[in-house]
Amino acid sequence: MTELTPPRTRSRTPLVLIILLSLAPVLAAVLVYFNPQWRPDGSVAYGKLIEPQRPIPARAALEATTLDGQPFDVETLKGKWLLVAADGGDCQDACARKLFILRNSHASQGKNVERLARVWFITDDAPVPAKVLEAYKGTVMLRIKPEQLKAFLMTETAVPTLATAASALAEPMWIIDPHANLILQYPANAEPEKVRGDISKLVRNSRIG
Repeated sequence: MTELTPPRTRSRTPLVLIILLSLAPVLAAVLVYFNPQWRPDGSVAYGKLIEPQRPIPARAALEATTLDGQPFDVETLKGKWLLVAADGGDCQDACARKLFILRNSHASQGKNVERLARVWFITDDAPVPAKVLEAYKGTVMLRIKPEQLKAFLMTETAVPTLATAASALAEPMWIIDPHANLILQYPANAEPEKVRGDISKLVRNSRIG
């Protein structure tokens, strides 16, 4: 009578290797995320990442009007990368510098230029000089309550006065993604070429907007 040969136990090694290979990219991404010094040059954003990302508030919480006084829903800008600045309507030198950086960063995007828009939130009732209107034609200019804007753009939770809100908003610049989420903030006196580099990387590497 022929003896039955017991079935051969299959090695689990191939299965383990397949699982490890599948997990390797995830583990590598986690390690790099928590160790920025390991990231290759040029992969880290110059701007400060907004964490957690914040969506554009509903119209009632962010009341905006056009320069001719018509109500404007900021959420309607959803779908494009928004390059954002905020300042008083008289637009002194620091204000003009921000608008200049955003205009040039936008214009430098080549075939992707239509995927972006520039927004200037005006935080008071001061008239905008004709030379500014002409120089930054194409920028969406909206008057907005500074305390409402600060609640969206800035991370502080304290309720500001009108004066402190407008002052705080006058320094940075921001980027809002096409899903209407605030994602990056730039410091006062940001370096134009680094802002432009960030924007180029975002638009080039993203399929949204």
